[in-house]
Amino acid sequence: MAYHHGDLRRALLDEAVRTIQMDGLHALTLRAVGQRLKVSRTALYRHFADKSALLSAVAGEGFVMLRTQLAAAWEAGGGGVAGFDEMGRAYVRFAVANPSHYRVMFGGFVAEREPDPELAREATAAFQTLVDAIVAQQQAGLLRRDPPQRLADYIWSIVHGIAMLAIDGHFQHHCTDVEDLVAFAVERIRTGTAAVAD
Repeated sequence: MAYHHGDLRRALLDEAVRTIQMDGLHALTLRAVGQRLKVSRTALYRHFADKSALLSAVAGEGFVMLRTQLAAAWEAGGGGVAGFDEMGRAYVRFAVANPSHYRVMFGGFVAEREPDPELAREATAAFQTLVDAIVAQQQAGLLRRDPPQRLADYIWSIVHGIAMLAIDGHFQHHCTDVEDLVAFAVERIRTGTAAVAD
């Protein structure tokens, strides 16, 4: 697919995501992306210094998308218990719908000599969405008073595990319905983290 005009950075990101989805991360090189779009190396390097910079941009975009979808799920559920359950569902749905982004976000493929500050900001902001929802529920007396960060790590570990197994196709071997499993998981998270009477 040749690139003709418009936003070259956007086109490079889209082609990188497409390459990862179709051929795997090992097939992604800056040069190959440029060749597919028929743009010069000079034009490429104006936007991304190397493959790691391109992957950082893909991961950063993924965290923005994830944060947006988690916040929308919280709002759509009206906050509280329902909103929190919706966030769990939204997290796994995001991963299943965007496996290329998700693999780059959490696969350890971004190997910067120095951490990319923008990527770090976006990753932190996405995680903070979960922490903020936990704090809101604690203040409403709905969740245990455990440290919010610890609760967030625990909950994230569960939904992340489901998400990775889902995008790697492991549930197909067991004929497991991902949506049913997520519903089961969010119910167990809720019962396991619910506030206890004094």
